[in-house]
Parts: sequence; C-alpha cells; structure tokens
Amino acid sequence: EIKCLDENNHTNAMGTSQLSAVQLYDSCGRLEPGECYRYLFSVNAESEAAALRGIAFGDDLGQVCLTYHKAMGERGKVYSSVVVCPPTSFSSQRQTSSSSDNATSSKFVVHRSGLSVDVAAASAQRSMSGQRNNEGSLDETLPITVEPIDPPSTIKLSVPEQVSLLIVNHSSQPMNLQLQMRLSDMTGVVICGSSFVGLGEIPPSGGSCTVDVRLVALVAGLFSVKGCYIVDLSSGMELQQPPLFDVFVKLPAEELEEKKAMDIVDF
Repeated sequence: EIKCLDENNHTNAMGTSQLSAVQLYDSCGRLEPGECYRYLFSVNAESEAAALRGIAFGDDLGQVCLTYHKAMGERGKVYSSVVVCPPTSFSSQRQTSSSSDNATSSKFVVHRSGLSVDVAAASAQRSMSGQRNNEGSLDETLPITVEPIDPPSTIKLSVPEQVSLLIVNHSSQPMNLQLQMRLSDMTGVVICGSSFVGLGEIPPSGGSCTVDVRLVALVAGLFSVKGCYIVDLSSGMELQQPPLFDVFVKLPAEELEEKKAMDIVDF
C-alpha cells in the first residue's frame, strides 16, 4: 500500500520522511502506450589494470535488466543481450564526406576509450592473417593515436582545465610529429593557450610520449572534445583524430541559482 500525501507535506505523524504524490509520479517511470524512454549509462573500469588499459573493442559491458509493473500489479523482468564494446569506427580525410559521416556515427559515447589498444589489436590481427596492406584496417587508418589520460567527466564553465594526452606511434617508421588542436573544428569546449605543440621524433612500433593541453568551456552542456590533428613534419601528412572524450560543462553555483530563479518567475 502506498500513501500519497500533499505535495508540501513530507513527514507523517511519526516524523519519518515520505514522498509526495508528485515525487512518486515523477519517479515511477510510467509508460503510456507507444511511449519510450532513453537512458544513458556510464560504465567505468574498476580494477587498476582495466583503468590503465581503458574500455576497448570486445570488452563485455554487462546486461541491462528492466523491471516493470503492469496496471494490476503484475511484475516482470526483461533482460537485454550482452552489451559488447564495438570497434572504433573512424574514417580518414581520404574518404568521401558521406562515408565519413556514416563511419564516425556511433551509438556509444566512449570515455577513456583505449584507442591505442584497439589499433594495436587491429595491427596484430592483420599480421596473423598475413595481410600486408588493408586500408580498412584501423591501424592503417590511424598509424598515430591520441587519447586522453584520465580525462575529466565534468568541467566548470569558463575555468581552464588541464588534460594529459598520450600519443602513440603504431607505424614501423619513426616520425617527427606536431600536435594541433584546431579551433575551427571545436565546439563548446576549445583549446586555451598554444594550439600547436611540437612532439619531436617518436620511435616506431609503440613509441609514445605525453603532452599537456589546456581546455576551456565556453557554454554549458554536453560536448565532445574534438579538432585534434597529428602532422608529420617530415612528410606533411595530416591525421585527423576521433573525438578525444565527452565532457559535461556545469554552470557555476551562482549562475545556476539565478537561472532557477528566472525559470520560477517565467513559470
């Protein structure tokens, strides 16, 4: 039995806290015929080894369990199939814009993506299969990868945030590289300070280096940090990188309270 109280009444005679009718309705997840809800889940790597490696292609992310109640109180459960992290899908500038749009679209928002792990796995698989050149292979598309090290999931509006980036050379040749964060390709969260950073010569076959960049959020909301390019200064080759990570930009407490007050007045 559920007792529904007045919206302004949150305690009963015994002084214990109870939910109001409005709060109960808002939290019940009622679905009318033909309605649908969409939820975003965050999956984190808990062990130290998994956190260092990152979530990558083929990792088992678990199952979704939905518990429901029908109008007469009948209960039931529905389980999804096992959710598996998909392979990194990315097109280089050499492909057409239409195919690039299709390849870069994904239903997954990957945070700490383990991109270098995916590329190394693609290279190993190609070597085992005996394929010398395969333009569709991830290691051929991205011989150099850039991925964030422990990126923030939230940042404050207009407050610069330092992020460390790991650059890995997966090719068989040493490369003299430069990291470029191009403002024209960035939205919401942009580079703060120098946008071009010389990395020097990176050894082949897994050679790596780290570099720190500063980012600043211009507006509140959920954004992808993108616009990252790697340039080989010896050959002039440019490699566009997939979005580095997704971040939620929060309003400062003062502005948030002011916005709430304005919403109440408007209502």
